[in-house]
Amino acid sequence: MIRALLRGGALAAVLVLALAGAATAAAATKSPEVSAPSALVVEASTADVAYDKAPTGRRQIASATKLMTALLTLERSRPSAVFRAVRYRALPVESKINLRPGERMTVADLLRGLLIESANDAAVTLAERVSGSRPAFVKAMNVRAQQLGLRDTHYTNPIGLDAPGNYSSARDLVRLTLRLRAFEFFRRTVARESVTLRSGDRPRTLENRNRLVRLPQVNGVKTGHTQQAGYVLIGSGRRRGITLVSAVLGAPSEAARETDTRRLLAWAFTLYQRVRAVAPGEVLASAPIRYRRGAELDLVAGDNSRRFIVRKGQALRRCGLDAPAEVTGPIRRGQKLGTLKVCRGKETIATLPVVASADVPEAGAAVRTKDWFTRPLTLVLVVLLGLGGSVLLARARRRGPNGRRRSRTDSEPEAA
Repeated sequence: MIRALLRGGALAAVLVLALAGAATAAAATKSPEVSAPSALVVEASTADVAYDKAPTGRRQIASATKLMTALLTLERSRPSAVFRAVRYRALPVESKINLRPGERMTVADLLRGLLIESANDAAVTLAERVSGSRPAFVKAMNVRAQQLGLRDTHYTNPIGLDAPGNYSSARDLVRLTLRLRAFEFFRRTVARESVTLRSGDRPRTLENRNRLVRLPQVNGVKTGHTQQAGYVLIGSGRRRGITLVSAVLGAPSEAARETDTRRLLAWAFTLYQRVRAVAPGEVLASAPIRYRRGAELDLVAGDNSRRFIVRKGQALRRCGLDAPAEVTGPIRRGQKLGTLKVCRGKETIATLPVVASADVPEAGAAVRTKDWFTRPLTLVLVVLLGLGGSVLLARARRRGPNGRRRSRTDSEPEAA
């Protein structure tokens, strides 16, 4: 067949198709063009960096500042608590929910106003009620940033107004968002297209300023914009069990930050897959069962349905199996008897239980006795004892009844 291809010139066509396929694959894996001067995408469970562009560059971040305001509020107050709104004179261009001074609103609704509408009056109310004053809250923001290892972050206000000392980086904002995602309230809130605030003097219905949450695979997080910061968008998305968090800082327009975010998320989703560390029913080891000669108990993973996220082409590695050399009943099926460590590269990412695949009853007296008599050492001892007994019996016969060794003359009469 190969000769036929060569004769017919078909080999050239095959090479052209192969090269075209390789070009298509290369194009599929090529990182997208991003207009923003700083951007980052990471896989949420591993913090693996899928894409970065000046990720540590310090920039004005506008209302992305409110992510730290939200974190301190969630850590230091209860969503059901009620705060009185403080006096805040917002400029006409500022985002707000028009809180009346002294108006009573739950922390949950204030946070919804903060995250969905990016309301500055909600941010100031939360800051002053959580820490007693705005300066005290800003100090707490900077302390918390240091605790989280946000080395390129500093705050001067809880809102995100332009100021020389109010800045962060794509890397720090993604790290902060990953911390916030530990709160179910936060995850649920930033994924909503709209929300109605029921507490306060009147109901307020707010539309999410992050229009990307209307897309099925986008579930957050926060927008921002000032003249100095440009257009900012911290995004997140989930598809087939894989969650990504992105940051786009300094985009030239609202449309550009959305396009950048969509491209980054769509491209990064193609890089990862979820895989099992252990195949269903796979036997990891077998342990001899004590008192049951020749019988063995298969040991399997107790959580073989669990999947782990890896880059496509990357494999998980089993980096340590702790299993018993021998088992003794009673053992019930599914009982933990050891552990299996799973590694991704050099990092241990999970420890799975190793369990019994079947019940093992307790060995009774009859089983133990049978086992004892069938052991090789026992058989050797029995043989040795038998040989020793035969030797002693032979010697006893030669000695006679009085214990003296019988001579040849004693045992045989003389011939006449």
